This record gives sequence, C-alpha cells and structure tokens, in this order.
Amino acid sequence: MTSPSTNLPQVADPKASIAEERKAPSFPIRELTYWLDGGKDVTELKERIMLELERDPLWRVSDHPNLTLAETRERAMKKIRRLADQATSRPLEETMVRMGIISVVDPGFWTRFGVHFGLFFGALQGQATPAQLAYWMERGAFTMQGVTGCFGMTELGHGSNVAGLETMATYDQNTDEFVVHSPTLTATKWWIGGAAHTATHCAVYAQLIVGGKRYGTKTFVVQLRDTKTFELMPGVNIGDLGKKMGRDQIDNGWIRFTHVRIPRSHMLMKHTKVLRSGEVIEPPLAQLAYGALIQGRVSMVSDSANVAKRALTIATRYAGVRRQFSDGTANALETKLLDYPIHQHRLLPLMAQTFAMVFAAREMTVNYQQLMAQLSDLGEAKGAAADDAIKNLKETHATSAGLKAFCTWMCLNIIDQCRQSLGGHGYSAYTGLSQAYSDFAVHCTWEGDNTILTLQCGRYLVATALEARKGQPLPANLAYLQGAVSKSGAVDTKPCVGTSATAVSALDTLKAAWSSVAANAIVSAVRDFEAGLAKGLSKDNAYEFSSASRLHAARMHTYTYLLHRFAAQVEQSPATLRPVLTLLAQLFGAHSAVQHSGEFLQSGFYTGAQVETLKTFVNDACAQVRKDAVPLTDAFGYTDYVVNSPLGRYDGDVYEKYFELVTSLNPQKPIPYFDSLIRPLLERTNESELGPELEFDQE
Repeated sequence: MTSPSTNLPQVADPKASIAEERKAPSFPIRELTYWLDGGKDVTELKERIMLELERDPLWRVSDHPNLTLAETRERAMKKIRRLADQATSRPLEETMVRMGIISVVDPGFWTRFGVHFGLFFGALQGQATPAQLAYWMERGAFTMQGVTGCFGMTELGHGSNVAGLETMATYDQNTDEFVVHSPTLTATKWWIGGAAHTATHCAVYAQLIVGGKRYGTKTFVVQLRDTKTFELMPGVNIGDLGKKMGRDQIDNGWIRFTHVRIPRSHMLMKHTKVLRSGEVIEPPLAQLAYGALIQGRVSMVSDSANVAKRALTIATRYAGVRRQFSDGTANALETKLLDYPIHQHRLLPLMAQTFAMVFAAREMTVNYQQLMAQLSDLGEAKGAAADDAIKNLKETHATSAGLKAFCTWMCLNIIDQCRQSLGGHGYSAYTGLSQAYSDFAVHCTWEGDNTILTLQCGRYLVATALEARKGQPLPANLAYLQGAVSKSGAVDTKPCVGTSATAVSALDTLKAAWSSVAANAIVSAVRDFEAGLAKGLSKDNAYEFSSASRLHAARMHTYTYLLHRFAAQVEQSPATLRPVLTLLAQLFGAHSAVQHSGEFLQSGFYTGAQVETLKTFVNDACAQVRKDAVPLTDAFGYTDYVVNSPLGRYDGDVYEKYFELVTSLNPQKPIPYFDSLIRPLLERTNESELGPELEFDQE
C-alpha cells in the first residue's frame, strides 16, 4: 500500500530556481549595468554608496512599516544632519548619485531633504541676483547652518494655476518693505513640505503689487521662525497637515501670513526688479524666469525609471522562484510563474517600458543641463541668441511636461502591476510594493498635475504645427511632422508594405508607425483648435475647446519620443548589448502599438492583418525576453538593501527571509485588548430583562 506522502508533489528549492535563471544570459550583465549607469566609475560609486547606507544603522529601512508618524519624522530628521554635512563637503556629482539611490531607498526622506536643497535653495540659485545669493549663502542657506528652507507655492485654493495665486506682496515705499499677506482662507499656503516642524525661511510665491498695480507672481524669502528660539515670527501662523497617503517623513504644513513685513531685498530680483523709488523693471524675456522650474520635472522622469527598476526587480525575481500548479505529471515540479505566457505578458512589456524611461531620462537630463547653460550665458543678450534660447526653453518645457506626466503615470502603473503579480503577498507592507505605490502616487500631482502638464505639451504641439505650416523650422524631435503640416491638414502616411512579423516589427518600421500616429493626432488637435477659432472663440478658449484632442496628441507624441530615444540609445550601445536592447525596444514599440491599435488603423499605417501579425510578434518577443528576465533585473544593479523586499532577494531565498522579517518585527505578545474586549465578547450571555409578567397572558 502506498503511503499518502509519496503522492506529494516535489518542492523546489527557491535558491536553485533563481540560479537556473542566471545560467545562460544572452548578454554580459555587468556591461549592461555600466551602460545603464553611464560608465564603470558611476556603477562603482553607486555600489560604494549603497554599501555605506546599508552599514549605517541610521539608514535601517526594513522596519519602516512599523514606525509611527512621529517616529518616521524623527528618524528622517536624524538623517538630514548626516546628509547635510555630506552634501556640502562632497563633489556635486557624488551627491547627485547618492540622492538618486536615496530616492529609491527612502523616498519620503529624499523629498524632505530635497525641499531645502532642491526647491528652496534652487529658487535662490535660479531667481536671486549674485549679491542676493551670496547674502543667503553667508547666512547658511546652502549648508543648513542657520537657515532651513521650504517652498511656498501651492495654496489651499490654487495649485497648477500659479498665475492665480492669492498671496500678496505689496510694496510699501515709505519703509522700503514688502508686506506679505494671505487675504483669504484659500490663500493659505498648503502642502508646504518642511513648514510644520523644520523650516526657518520660505521661498514664498506671491502677487507683486506696486503702486496699486499687479505685476504677476514673484518669489520672496520670508522668515517663518526665529533662528534662535524657533518661535514663529510676528504675523506668521503655521499648522501641521498630519498623516498623508505616503511620504510621512515630510512635515507638510500650512502657512498664513498676516501683514508680514520683509525688506525689499528679500524679493528675488534676478529677473524682475523693484527699485527703492517703486519703479518696476521687468525683463524683456520674462519667460526665462521659469527655466529653473523645469528641474523638478526632469528629476521625476529619472525617479520614475529608478523606482520602476526596483518594482520589476522584486516582481521578476519572485516570478522566477514562485511555482504554481503543474501539468499533472506525477511528482513533477510546479510551474514557475515566469514560464506562464500570461505572466510574461504581465511583466515583460513593463520591463521594456522601464528601459525606455531610463534612456529618455538620460537624454532629458542632458537637454536640461544644456538649456540652463545657455540661459546662464545669455545674460542681457537680445536678438537671435535670445530667440534661440526661448525656442529651446519652450521645447524643453513641453518635452519635460509630457515626459513627467507620462513617465510618472507609467511608473505608478508598473508598481501596481508588479504588486498584483505577487498575489496575496503583494498586499503585505513587508514585501515592498504597497508602500512604494503610496509613496510614488504623489508624483502624478506635484510639480504640476499630470493632466495639466499633458495639456501644456499638447498646446506646444499645436502651436509648433501651426508655425511649421508658415514655414518655421521644426525641432528635431518633431521632424515627423514635416509631412503633416500642409494647409489641407492631410497627413502624408506611407503605409507599412511588409506582411511578415520581421517586417511589421522592425525598429525603423515601428518608429515610422508611431511617427505617423503622432502626426495624425497632432493634426487632429490643430483641426479642433481651428474649429474653435472658427466658432468665434478666443485663442485661449479655442485651446480649451480642443483640450481632449490636445491631451491625446501629447500622449501619442510622448510614446513616439520614448521610442525614438530608445532606438537612438540602441544605435549607440556596445555591440554585445545591441541584440537584447533592440528586442526590448521592439517590444516597447510593438506592445504599445497593439494597445492603441485603433490609432494605427485610423492613420492607415497598418492594416488589420498587420496588427494581428504584430500581436504574434509581441507573444514571441515576450518569450524571448523571458530567457533574460532575471539577468535584466540584475543589470539594474540594486543590492538587496535597496530592493528592500524578501521577495526580491538576489539569492532567491524568499520564503525563509519573508518569514523571518514578519516574525521578527511582529513578535508574539499578549493580546492587549483581550480582557477589555475579546473576553467580554466570548463570555457574554443571552439573558435579557423580559419585564413583568402580564396577568392577561395567564388567561
């Protein structure tokens, strides 16, 4: 007689399962890491920083889920002291790499630290005169020695509409001061990171009023607290916004100003200047003042790529270990999740999206740095140099707006899809992705609401198409519009002529396909805009009339931009990496096209049969990428400390480490409310007071 135990299925060793995934990668993993990081030196610097953080008790992250709000904020403040010294004593390049890693390890702290160095000090760098910047640096604005800053733009009643902010800064010529005031409840500064507990000063965005005339929103440095006693300054009221969806490390607060007086020199006057006499000198190119505001959007494109890499590392490694169901063969191992085609479709297109974001972030960062250098060199120049700077500023603003929106939306979806792919374990706070979702979601709102930014990008696309129709040259990333700007509004589509999977999925074919779709969408938005004008609408209202098509055009353009940038990086990559990167680029372009197949049919680039062939290619590409799935996550170069999830461990020992983490952070203890709640529940009786016996019931 056979014992029941002999019929049990085999249980695979998770360490052996993950080792199988690394036996025969099609590319040199280390070389891809160097390529993604930007060189061997950068990779080695990142590895040194990750090790430093891992060995520093202050940077313990495994217990984050169990911390209270107060404990979370206090620990973040301890880190600020440590990092402030490092940030001001180490080379800028090293600090930037360190902050990029910290944005993944502890995104809430990254934001709290970045509020001072990125936003407050960034406002000084971008909008102060040289003398003003020197003044604030002497007072410790760079080193956080005497000054800790916050960034006061958002109000209770206004966010994306910066021009509509209600806070006022009225010039008093008699005293040579500005009077900063919150005239209404909705003028209260809201969501101000660092305000509740930390900041001594604030870069306040307020309406400049001189001689009864408004000159638009400008930036003023307002002291919030006495730097010795930390008491609030006269006329300043501050409160704590408390618990949030995520990033509780940040002490977000509200600020109200009641006729707070500041010296005239505390208005940042790199661009607009107010003289002692009350004369206002406005710059000839006022829009140059907004160049510095692009930095936050550019950084969020990079952050989207970095956070997506971590999410995919967790989900992909777990899929290479987790086994579920079998083919029914006696004593056979259950099947790895990663071997199921549907799981490949679930994760691997997201892998391709992540690589696309990595390369777009790289190019966007370079473009931004070049723009800021150009603006810095411009000075008071006019003419062709100024015109070229304005053109580049508009293009960089629009591209960064579209990419910030698209990449943060994409990353948030990647996090959640990866979380869901973990099954029930994805719901645990200890496996790393539930908190990642809560922490990342704000990226879709701050530094510009994503829908508003996408519309801004769409407005630029419409305006550029109209200018091109008049003979103006197109920027390089919109060259595909060349055949789509005729006065007739027709798009010169050259359909795909091949029928094989190789033909319809070739990288050049996909680039042409997406260019056709984007051009179609932009021309459609132009038609809607012109239809609004034809109805007698003003220019602004005509843009609103075409808002749905502008949003769609910006989405299609951003897909196209990502694919073109991906393809450019493939061409520049080492020969040993080109095959796998080409396949990932094709998967990104083809999978995205299948998801929007109606657009390609409408543009006339693909036929229905060709779309079906493209679907077949996506199936085959997922199967091919599956062979390299775990090695691709290894190439992201994150240590187990940064991954911070037992399910994403490099060695595959997921179950032992998951169990150890949960039990160590939640040791067995007496139930605190047993005697007060559980025992009374269990021991309650059904006796009840029935009242007196009625005599007529006895008859």
